[in-house]
Amino acid sequence: MAAPEDRPMTFWDHLESLRGVLLRILAVAMAGFIAVFCFKEPLFKVILAPSTPDFIFYRAIAALGNRLGFDATALTDFSVDMFSATMTAQFMIHMKMAFYASLIAILPYILYLLFGFISPALHDDERRHSTAVVVWSYILFMLGTLVNYFIIFPLAFRFLGTYQVSESIPNMITLESYTNMLVTLTLMMGILFELPVLAWFLGRIGLITPEFMKKYRRHAVVVILAIAAIITPTTDVVTLMVVSIPIYLLYEISIRIVK
Repeated sequence: MAAPEDRPMTFWDHLESLRGVLLRILAVAMAGFIAVFCFKEPLFKVILAPSTPDFIFYRAIAALGNRLGFDATALTDFSVDMFSATMTAQFMIHMKMAFYASLIAILPYILYLLFGFISPALHDDERRHSTAVVVWSYILFMLGTLVNYFIIFPLAFRFLGTYQVSESIPNMITLESYTNMLVTLTLMMGILFELPVLAWFLGRIGLITPEFMKKYRRHAVVVILAIAAIITPTTDVVTLMVVSIPIYLLYEISIRIVK
């Protein structure tokens, strides 16, 4: 990286360059937030979709059940009432969800700017591997986000939103509780889907080997089941398997990557 006067950049030159990158990120983040905030109805139509019985996942499961010869309409036969507990809750939740949605939308550009700042200091081999890591990390995180939105979160919401200790106590779910659970599960699934990248890194520095991962495969299955049980605190085996199988497949893929 060279300064405008064809001399090596000083610490202050690097700091000035970083300041420019951060200002561009801030400007794009503000623009993205304002744009998403203005589209309130489409934003919350997507956010609240898993809370309705006609969500695509519920309809797909019901259709599959009908094809297999058993009645799965009970999955789509539910109703959960949501309410706002405080005067400012809906406005603050609107701002929070607009921020998260805009962050996901502009994340590729943020990574591009940050990598553009760092890459001149890397060797060609380091730059090539770093590019692959950044790209695959983003792809896997987004894949985890989609799996959570279309499968994991609907299952968890369907169970927890309709679970009752007594018929005399109806469920009234706050909007804040709903959105917090959605964001938390999205983050957790996004992180879990980074397993292949983590395995690649640990393999590169010699901490794990394919033989090690194969040897402790059964232990990994137990850990995966435990994590799945924590993520989706339901009592049915189907939900546990739906969460566990993708994570286990990522573990098998990680073995191939390390090899």
